[in-house]
Amino acid sequence: MSERKSRPGIISAILSVIAAFFGVQSESNRQRDFQHGNPLIYIVIGVVLAVIMVLGLVGIVNWVLAASPS
Repeated sequence: MSERKSRPGIISAILSVIAAFFGVQSESNRQRDFQHGNPLIYIVIGVVLAVIMVLGLVGIVNWVLAASPS
């Protein structure tokens, strides 16, 4: 039962991936993720967040280009 409690939850995994995106992941969280986390969850979250970031950047660029005078 204590092993189940030490596994990071989905919110913790999302926060870990976001921290890793910005390069501010703490060593203790990184160790926890590597020891108790499921790598597939982190990979899926990372890919989804990367796609959201790229789509957001494309949307911002399109919005700026549409708002600029021709």
